[in-house]
Amino acid sequence: MALTDITRVEIEQAMEEYDRLGRAAFLARYGFRPARRYLLAHHGRCYDSKAIVGAAHGYLPGRRPLAAAEFSGGAQHAVALLETLGFSMAQDPPPDGTLTHGGLLRRVTAMRAHRVAGRPALYKPVTLLWAMGRALRGEPRLLAWTETEQALAALLARHGARGERPRPDYPVASLCRDGLWTLPDHPGEVPTAHGDARLKRWFAEHRPRGGPTEAVYDLLRHSPVTRLAVLDELLGTFFDGLDPAPLLADVGLEETGTEPEQPGRAAGEAADRPEPWLVTAAEYERGCRLIEQREAANGAGGRDTRTTHRPKRSRAARYLVLKRSQGRCENPGCTGQPADVTDRHQPILEIDHVRDLALGGRDHPGQMVALCPNCHAVKTRGSTREELREILLRVAEERHRSMRIEARPPLS
Repeated sequence: MALTDITRVEIEQAMEEYDRLGRAAFLARYGFRPARRYLLAHHGRCYDSKAIVGAAHGYLPGRRPLAAAEFSGGAQHAVALLETLGFSMAQDPPPDGTLTHGGLLRRVTAMRAHRVAGRPALYKPVTLLWAMGRALRGEPRLLAWTETEQALAALLARHGARGERPRPDYPVASLCRDGLWTLPDHPGEVPTAHGDARLKRWFAEHRPRGGPTEAVYDLLRHSPVTRLAVLDELLGTFFDGLDPAPLLADVGLEETGTEPEQPGRAAGEAADRPEPWLVTAAEYERGCRLIEQREAANGAGGRDTRTTHRPKRSRAARYLVLKRSQGRCENPGCTGQPADVTDRHQPILEIDHVRDLALGGRDHPGQMVALCPNCHAVKTRGSTREELREILLRVAEERHRSMRIEARPPLS
């Protein structure tokens, strides 16, 4: 028995069987339990990774499927094989209950909201976006109720588009139930976000100090890619058909505001610090997992109805590709690019989908590249564009694979 004999062909055959039988029947047939931690994410669907590898072994000529006891499904065995073959993983929460980056995104994805004429109300997303902007700027996590009430009431009055009243008590009470918000002086006493007079009276009497939980705040404060993944989820779920730009500007999360400003640094002033577009392999890996987790939950190929059904674009994916590029055009044949940078000291690069989203491409770093304006123009309308697209697709896949291999711990 050698896992290394398995190729993408056998893995894809096992996934086809999984799709045909369904999860429960597939696991029963091969004697595996549901995955507790690692899921194989592929084309918007998730598969039990160890079961897929065990079944795939049976598709090798002259071999039989492997039983669960015959090999390990962990990060250094079955998962390592799948990642080496170019597959992506979505990781479940660790058994100790720690809130992970993926766990935060799962809580946001599972968040329920009151609906108005079939559309979700904006109480909770407005509250979370406000908290996210505060975390980005490093402002205090917990606020007195008077400050929370004033800030959220003003935001709901300005940006409520579906009949929202300026009532911050609704979203705060509901977010406490979602595990995203805390009122530390009143554990277990927060009423449900239903009714009217009782809820309003409770907040008026208690005036609770509150804010996002410490774990949520820390993840939003310290991980730009997690912040962007949550932002993508909130905008994609709640703002379909709406323009969120005024709200994002109001809370400090406009398109360019994805990273905290550097203390004491004026606009246009040179900075004696590492380039802001570098990314560690670990952060790149984490970001890709979050993107794939959202793909698996919502399906790939979502479209923005506000803009004539144009495919939605992931801010998290764009962020990772820009960082991966280290500030340089990823076209290996680039003959030059501007040495100048933007006012925010970002390289003058454009993020491009090598495979057009409208033609079935993924909004994923493995199919995206950072290009200087000239190379982008050649790829889009140059006479050599078809040849260049093939080169860029190989570059995207190779750079993506290289970053993820670097992030993976060595085999024992």
